[in-house]
Amino acid sequence: MSCSRRNFLAGSGAVIFTTGVATTSLINSKKTLAYSMEDGSKRYGMVHDENACIGCTACTEACREVNRVPEGVTRLEIIRSEPKGEFPDVEYRFTRKSCQHCENAPCVMVCPTGAAYKDETTGIVDVHNEKCVGCGYCLAACPYQVRFFNPVTKSADKCDFCRETNLAEGKQPACVESCPTKALTFGDLNDKDSEINAVLNSNPVYRDKVDLGTKPKLYKIPYLKGEI
Repeated sequence: MSCSRRNFLAGSGAVIFTTGVATTSLINSKKTLAYSMEDGSKRYGMVHDENACIGCTACTEACREVNRVPEGVTRLEIIRSEPKGEFPDVEYRFTRKSCQHCENAPCVMVCPTGAAYKDETTGIVDVHNEKCVGCGYCLAACPYQVRFFNPVTKSADKCDFCRETNLAEGKQPACVESCPTKALTFGDLNDKDSEINAVLNSNPVYRDKVDLGTKPKLYKIPYLKGEI
């Protein structure tokens, strides 16, 4: 399924008002991953292991510090489920909410100024702050509801995989570096020998709202604790 500017806008009302319902798809990554780029371009993605995540929010704090995210807004959230089990044997499921860095990014398609764009050398969806006019189209179009207006830059903002901070210095994204349980894996999906592909090829994973044709690059290993 493709996600063109025309067909996305035609159905944008339905998407905007149903974003609270997360449509997911559990996949066998060995059958779905493709190393399609042959020109040296990268295609960065991330895996969040819900079994390893303990909800400590070290990732959110590291992101805020490294990227100078103002108080009151955030590029990354860890969502905690309702408690599972009986006290004292209570468990929680933690899942990541952040930019999915979609291959077919609706935010890019609806932006009238080109402020929202996908970097073709990395696959990272980003924002040209100086081009943003604050129309809010990208915030409304994002089916994952992860964009916000930065009160300092006065432009749309979101996770950029630390593209201008840690990545520019040859480091891993701040959230990955700070995670005490190694619940996050980041890397190049076009590199068949990368760590991220090793994780994807050895675990069941799912992505949110794939039925929209956005082709998100944030994969999640589903919470399986307590299951047989």
